[in-house]
Amino acid sequence: MPSVACCLLVCLAQEHKKFADPPAGEPPVVPLAAAEASAAAEMKAYTEAVPGTAASFAMLPIPGGTFRLGSPDSEAGRGADEGPQVEVELAPFWMEAHETTWNEYHPFMLSLDRKARAEGKAAAVPQDAWADAVSRPTPPYVPMDFEMGVDGFPAISMTQFAARHYTKWLSMKTGRFYRLPTEAEWEYACRAGTSTAYSFGDDASALDAYAWHFDDADDAYHKVAGKKPNPWGLYDMHGNVSEWVLDAYVKEFYASLGVRAVQPLCWPSESFPHVVRGGSWDDNAKKLRSAARRGSLKAWKVQDPQQPKSIWYLTDARFVGFRVVRPLVPPPPEERARYWEADVASIREVLEKQRQGGR
Repeated sequence: MPSVACCLLVCLAQEHKKFADPPAGEPPVVPLAAAEASAAAEMKAYTEAVPGTAASFAMLPIPGGTFRLGSPDSEAGRGADEGPQVEVELAPFWMEAHETTWNEYHPFMLSLDRKARAEGKAAAVPQDAWADAVSRPTPPYVPMDFEMGVDGFPAISMTQFAARHYTKWLSMKTGRFYRLPTEAEWEYACRAGTSTAYSFGDDASALDAYAWHFDDADDAYHKVAGKKPNPWGLYDMHGNVSEWVLDAYVKEFYASLGVRAVQPLCWPSESFPHVVRGGSWDDNAKKLRSAARRGSLKAWKVQDPQQPKSIWYLTDARFVGFRVVRPLVPPPPEERARYWEADVASIREVLEKQRQGGR
């Protein structure tokens, strides 16, 4: 049996052949006055229109601060992996107002931006040279919405690897640094200043007003932003689809942080398990709590008929999607790739050495 790393190497080598190398340096930033800020007090909500596509999405400012990560022992439905609680300090960031939709994800997944340019339906922009060098998903063998809806619905069934590559493509398209949230950032934004089981309180009977879940979703996801937002204006943080974060899933991670942590992140080094947050249309109320955690499973792609299994799709995770964040202060350029493709960084290095050596 070939190793996971070997399979990734083969797949990425095939992808590498399709695209030209990007230009040196960083792509130019698409001008957008509302997205500019040099301090937290200057951060505003803004709408990002992705150049060369019909896609746009709203980003909301999330103030920096401290909160208690995890749940108290007294919380009903609490999981053993939600503690001990840790005081966490986070820097300001913007977060997408709702889950990333197919309208946003399809231009990347299906290369609709390149097709539009080739057909004369979209003008070329300076950022294209960088974005076109980002590896794209292979064509899916079935429609990945599984007939639940596309326009305005959350994108689903992508691997964390694919979600990260989307954030890289989006960063190249706009010149602004986008990534997945860390687990701590996600919970902080979900709580929105609260310490209760849900962002609206402790009473699960109020869940229908805020979330699509097992009891009200009719066995499918729904259009984003169809329920009430949390106190910071974020939609679907509880339910609809679970959301990828950057972290590897380690049950004892909180215990390793001590009593206080600054910008914690459990960097992944393997393909599984990674953390998903928020619960989904297929989950009961306790799995939609602000502190609830879940680790991804290899079983989420068991029906994938391809050998090796796809690095892009999770055929059995029709309940998993994501949303993006953008830190006020981005990491230096030399550190950004780690956020986009950390779990395959060593494989990329091998590919690059092969390319340079002509092998």
